Amino acid sequence: MTQTTKVGIEYPPVVLHTRPALEIDEEQFFEFCQLNRDWRIERTAEGDLEIMPPTGGETSNRNAILTHQVTGWAMRDATGVAFDSNGGFILPNGAVRSPDASWVRRERLANLTAEQKRKFLPLCPDFVIELRSPSDPLATIQAKMEEYVENGARLGWLLDPEERKVHFYKPGESARVLNSLDKLSGEPVLPGFVLDLKQIWEPAL
Repeated sequence: MTQTTKVGIEYPPVVLHTRPALEIDEEQFFEFCQLNRDWRIERTAEGDLEIMPPTGGETSNRNAILTHQVTGWAMRDATGVAFDSNGGFILPNGAVRSPDASWVRRERLANLTAEQKRKFLPLCPDFVIELRSPSDPLATIQAKMEEYVENGARLGWLLDPEERKVHFYKPGESARVLNSLDKLSGEPVLPGFVLDLKQIWEPAL
C-alpha cells in the first residue's frame, strides 16, 4: 500500500525509527493507530513505524476486488474469516502487519478473548495477499511475504499487476513466480477458492 497525492502519484511509505529513543508497547501502538485513523500504519519487528496514507483510485479498486473475492469464498466455505487491508495482526516476531487481504481459520480465532478480537489480532493469518503498486520496491514486499511465512502463514500471494506476475509463497518451499495467469487456485489450503486475476490485471478504472 502506498501514498497518493492530489495528482495521483504514489510514493512508498514514510518510515519512522523509534528505538532506542522510544519504546512503544502493543497497547500504546494500538491507541496511536486509533488516533491516526486516516493513515494505515504498520510496525516492523525492529519497532520502526511505516506510515501509509490512502491509495490512489486504481490500487483501491484492485484492493476492493481482492477483498470481495476472498470474503465471498470465506462466507461460502465457513471454515474461516476473511479480513481487509484495515485489519492489523501482531506476528510472533512482534511486527504488526496489515495484508491487503487475508484469511484465518475459525478454530484459531476461537482461542482469542473478546478483548483480543477488538484489537490487533495476536496471530499471523493462514493466508495473505499483498498487492504491489507501481512505486513499491519489489524487494521490500518480498521480504514482507517471507516474514509472513516465517511467522506461520500457510500460503501467500504477492500480486504484481504491472508485470502480471504472482509471487507464490508456501512454508518449506522456495518462492516461485507465476506469469500471466488468469486464475489462481488456493488448493489445498483454501479448498474451492479460485482468484480471478483478470479482474486484478484489468481494473475497472
